[in-house]
Amino acid sequence: MVAATPTPRTAPDAVPTRPARESAAPANGELPADAVTDVIVVGGGGGGLPTALFSRWLGNEVVLLEKAPELGGTARKAAFWYWVPNNVPMRALGLADEEPDFLRYVARLARPTAYDPTSPTLGLSQWEYDMCRAIYESASPAAELLAEKGALEYRHCPDVPDYWSEIPEDKAPTGRVLVPAGARESMSDGGAVGVASMSAAARRDGVDIRTGHRVQRLVVRGGAVVGVEATTADGHTRRIAARKAVVFATGGFTHDVDLRRNFLHAPVYGGCAAATNEGDFLAIASPVGAQLRNMNYAWMCPVPLERAVARDPGLIGMFSVAGDSMVFVDKTGRRVVNEKLQYNELAQTFFSYDGDKGEYPHLVLVQIWDQRSQDHSASDEYGRLIVPPGNDDSHVIRGETLEELAEAIAARLEGYRGVTGGLTLDPDFVSTLRRTIQRFNGSAERGVDEDFHRGEKPIQFVFNGPVKEEPGRSNPTMWPISGRGPYYAALVTGGTLDTKGGPRTNTDAQVLDDTGTPIPGLYGVGNCVASASAQAYWAGGATLGPIIAFAHRAAQAADREPSRELRELAPAGS
Repeated sequence: MVAATPTPRTAPDAVPTRPARESAAPANGELPADAVTDVIVVGGGGGGLPTALFSRWLGNEVVLLEKAPELGGTARKAAFWYWVPNNVPMRALGLADEEPDFLRYVARLARPTAYDPTSPTLGLSQWEYDMCRAIYESASPAAELLAEKGALEYRHCPDVPDYWSEIPEDKAPTGRVLVPAGARESMSDGGAVGVASMSAAARRDGVDIRTGHRVQRLVVRGGAVVGVEATTADGHTRRIAARKAVVFATGGFTHDVDLRRNFLHAPVYGGCAAATNEGDFLAIASPVGAQLRNMNYAWMCPVPLERAVARDPGLIGMFSVAGDSMVFVDKTGRRVVNEKLQYNELAQTFFSYDGDKGEYPHLVLVQIWDQRSQDHSASDEYGRLIVPPGNDDSHVIRGETLEELAEAIAARLEGYRGVTGGLTLDPDFVSTLRRTIQRFNGSAERGVDEDFHRGEKPIQFVFNGPVKEEPGRSNPTMWPISGRGPYYAALVTGGTLDTKGGPRTNTDAQVLDDTGTPIPGLYGVGNCVASASAQAYWAGGATLGPIIAFAHRAAQAADREPSRELRELAPAGS
């Protein structure tokens, strides 16, 4: 049988209507404001919510402005692991996580070509080194305060390994991961749980939350940022003034095609960040002289091609590739990668460039599995593509034989010629695929992947997903693919969880100008600003753990700002 070919979509069908981006030129601070507060937080996701809470707990009046109709951003869709070095439960268990060891681990992965254990900064720039030290110093106090205040209670995951736990620089290979306490056992719904608990705490403790507000520009007076202007969902402009600071936590630029094409090192089709992550802060901060860093990197993962091209707002990155009787193959039918690599590293395979042929030969790969994996590895968690009956399986291609499967894959690819450079299967795809499966099956029977070393590192078992128990099996990530159909397939490419470049900030989260001087009153937290991780994805939660650390530091630094007299900016009649 041949699966129906879906019509590619170029725009999402279900993205909520929101105000368009306007000119981001700063406004002057002479006009009255609609409201005055101490601290404005822009963005209500995994960075904005903790920043608003920390600021409020310091006694500040806080207005939180969110572009979407609801809070949560990308964090709502995430598992919400957060990576916290030297956390309290680690110390209680006697798990040592000393700062010099932590710094060697993060430096080794962030800048592998520059890493030098004898250097005072381990080969990092001074800025990167200082930012990594700030993560170590603040992540645990921030996590503890959120838990103590009932905003984000956690449970410790002592056995979850770092993504590179096997390298000698990682002296604390397990124990750094926390997850919201109410998350299910698999931890896949941690984002929904964490966003709900932090949102409830923000409302409980008096944060003024305003959704449907797209911030368009800064309000500047005397060289200092004193507020913002936002467009509301009904088209009105609102000016909010800040006595102390404006903190942006608006996410990266995943959903701005022009920014992706001009800054990312890879030709990605999109990603699974919140649909509102359109690089707003880049446009807003550039006119006041913010310098940019790390614009070429992103937090990456495999994604289904169809949903990335369609900008499906419900897209979740493939954190875990399901199935043991399963392989990834290229257009020739050859296996090209260890399918159980951690997702950021697995995604790099899609972007290898063949200079001889002038093409990206692996930009779209085909995940292939058999009925056994369909029966025993189906899951609706972590973006896995082998899904149970009743779930959206529009990405799944089927065939009773390998020949029928190849015919269906070719038909599906035909519908995407306009975005893949005309990618087609090689004429010998089926015969090559048979040889690939034969070789894979031999490796699976022995439990040793001679080609790509699948199942040799601890983290690969975490990302294995559900599989059928097999007595005596030495490698649970592999099992022979059946010689009889039906067979299943899906088109897979590389996408972003979100980007990780933007204005450079210091260790207090202050945005820096081109001389390295803080821009008065302007702060940034999360994926809207530059990450000191460079190319690295250190561990599960290595996005949210550092974000929470800098949310804490931003709130503290903003609280130390002298409160400006803004009488002339106060609302009329106040």
